[in-house]
Amino acid sequence: MKTLWSILVFASMQVAAQQATAPARPGDDDRYRADILLIMAHPDDETGDIAAYLARAIYEEHRRVAVICITRGDGGGNAVGNTRAAALGAEREMEGREALAFLAVKNVWFLGAPDTPAQDVLRSLEHWDHGSALAQIVRLVRLTRPEVILTWLPLYVAGENHADHQAASVVATEAFDLAGDPTAFAEQLSAGRDDLDFNTEGLHAWQPQKLYYYSDAYDAGGYWLRNPPIPSPFRKNFLEGAGPQYAATDVSPSQHRSYAQIAAKEVSFYLTQDGMIGKTALESGDFKKFEFPTRLVFGKSLVGGSVTGDVFEAVVARPVPFAPTRGLQEQARRGLSLEFGGSWEFYPKFWKAHNIERLAQLLPVPEVSVRAGGRLHIPLIVRNDTGISREVHLMPVLPDGWRDDTKYQTLPVASGDSYPLMASLSVAETEKNGWREVTWAAEADGQQVGVVTLRVCVVARNDDAGLAQ
Repeated sequence: MKTLWSILVFASMQVAAQQATAPARPGDDDRYRADILLIMAHPDDETGDIAAYLARAIYEEHRRVAVICITRGDGGGNAVGNTRAAALGAEREMEGREALAFLAVKNVWFLGAPDTPAQDVLRSLEHWDHGSALAQIVRLVRLTRPEVILTWLPLYVAGENHADHQAASVVATEAFDLAGDPTAFAEQLSAGRDDLDFNTEGLHAWQPQKLYYYSDAYDAGGYWLRNPPIPSPFRKNFLEGAGPQYAATDVSPSQHRSYAQIAAKEVSFYLTQDGMIGKTALESGDFKKFEFPTRLVFGKSLVGGSVTGDVFEAVVARPVPFAPTRGLQEQARRGLSLEFGGSWEFYPKFWKAHNIERLAQLLPVPEVSVRAGGRLHIPLIVRNDTGISREVHLMPVLPDGWRDDTKYQTLPVASGDSYPLMASLSVAETEKNGWREVTWAAEADGQQVGVVTLRVCVVARNDDAGLAQ
């Protein structure tokens, strides 16, 4: 019996000796690793104040920066040629690659979503195919493994009302919260190593640590403004104290020139857009248009740090665990109510769902900008959370000379239902620069059931104060 046992053991050792040893599994490709992942909508969205900050981070702090540009900018105009549409998009992509290469940024992806010249974030998300764009961005977050994500501010504010900018901020925020979730876009992940398996992508889930936003609202300033912006009499600069601030007038120790001058050079590559502003500044040596400070908005951090502290304050040099968000938890409604619709309805829910509800404190009262003689289209929603159908009357209170062109003023709202309405206002052509307030009151059975207020920054027809060139 002992002899048989010895034979079996010897045979097992022989088989084991003949088995091949698996090769060491390759690690993640560090060529694409980033400290900061900038997620933006168009080529040139990084210019101005953000370029000054990126130069500081790259040259002085030796941060690795990667960029995702969701569109190719094919929906805009062309300041130097006849190309439009897809051909313009090809030119703008080349401009973007050259401009970012000037900042030593080599890892740049253009996703090719349609450029949507609109003001409704939901429209851009629909045109982009929201889910497809999000999947691509989550993939690149997992590939680049950034500690920090930087993107546009998800907020409609006077001066910053481009739908694509806000849509970029939405998908970037969602990607921040989903890239670390192994059940989200799980087809991108793989724990195995089978060269014959082409159904998974071999990435790993990755949780970024901090999220920051930036804005080209009038409050931010910028090279694109012809004249100083019109300050609001209703509030302070909403960007003050909202996050870290970096001076563009500081001189780069490594480049021996101001960050404003570096930003002007970076802008000069975008000749199809506002590149001539940067080129003129370089030729004249006057960089005042580029000396606005970078004002970032703190979104959230999974590692601590203060609101106004440095972007990399508290960042740790190791992966952090996935941090799920609580999601949206709506409260039950009662009675009749009047609310803004569209972006203004979406954002408060979005902020709560993604644990960034602090953004609601930036602008408690919604606002827009419009040129004198222009028209405003404002989405409103009347909700009926009572047990019976009701008729609700809307009454606007407008500045002198404005006209209400809304098609209906009385809305039949069924029990438990809501009624959306697009209010239409014509702004007087004789309006001067300044801020106005518009109010809508809702009444039912002789009683007021809701009031909403909108603040409007009006720019005179013959004055470009506060408007882009």
